[in-house]
This record gives sequence, structure tokens and C-alpha cells, in this order.
Amino acid sequence: MFETDRLSVRLWDEADQERAFDLYSRWEVAKWLGSAPRALETPAEAAALVERCRARSADPRYGVWAVQRRDTGTVVGSVLLMPLPGEDGSGDGEVEVEVGWHLHPDSWGHGFATEAARGALAKGFADGLTEIRALVRPGNAPSTAVCRRLGMAATGRTGRWYGVEMESFRIGRDG
Repeated sequence: MFETDRLSVRLWDEADQERAFDLYSRWEVAKWLGSAPRALETPAEAAALVERCRARSADPRYGVWAVQRRDTGTVVGSVLLMPLPGEDGSGDGEVEVEVGWHLHPDSWGHGFATEAARGALAKGFADGLTEIRALVRPGNAPSTAVCRRLGMAATGRTGRWYGVEMESFRIGRDG
């Protein structure tokens, strides 16, 4: 997919299932995700998650990708660049796209989320997007800080996507 100074962003694969389970079975990660947060309970759920991530990455413009440290090979989490719900990316109009990140707690505080998201933004803009959004659950101060470091502008709370109120941020191709 792409590389940054410290990270390789690639498809999730079968060998990543154990790390995916370790990441997504943690409530401190899962509580910020989706419309009905739930931590994974079994390794089989992690296998299914990896397959869903791979399927969501079939269109090379979009995906939910593994973020791997280049120096150690450790998968630190996920970065995503996906059309928001209700957008299929197949029309002629502008598709509303979200950037997001989910990192393992052992990788928090190292700038990996900002670095991976910055790479995803660059990829999206290189692929022709003119605007990208981020949606953050209220109270998720670390992700709000990532949005600010990325230069994203806060656009207020919205319940438009995922059926839950989120803080919305946006950035245009020109910053």
C-alpha cells in the first residue's frame, strides 16, 4: 500500500491473526470503534476480522490495512481509508471518505497513528480525493489530538454516520 519513515502499511494476512486478536480483544481499543463497540472474544473472530479487512481492501483506493514497524516487523495496529457508510465509491460524484486508526496499547504514544494516517491522507489525495474526514467518539482525546496534528479542522458533532454521535474533522487536499 505505502511506506512511511518508520512504517509499512500493507494488507492484513493470516499470519497477523494472533496480533489482531491481541489488539481488538482489548476493551481500551474496542470501546472507541464502530456503532456498537465490542471487544473480540475468540481467535476465530480475529480470523474473520482479518478476512473482512482484506475484503474491504479489494479496491486499491481504499482499505483497512495493517500498520507494521519497519525496524521490528511488529504490527502496531490498523489504518483505514474508506468511503463512509452510504458511499460505495462507484459514482461520478465526490465520495465522502474517512481516515482512521486503531493501535495496540503497546504502540500508543510513539506517533505511529499520526504517521500512518498522514500516509493514508497522502495516498487518498494522490488517488484524486479532494477532502477526507475523520470521525472520533467524544472523549477520545488521543484521537482528537491526532486529528489536530494532521491539520484537520473540527466541524462539530454529527450523527450522520454509524448511528452514533461523533466528533467530525475534515482536511482538504490543499490542507
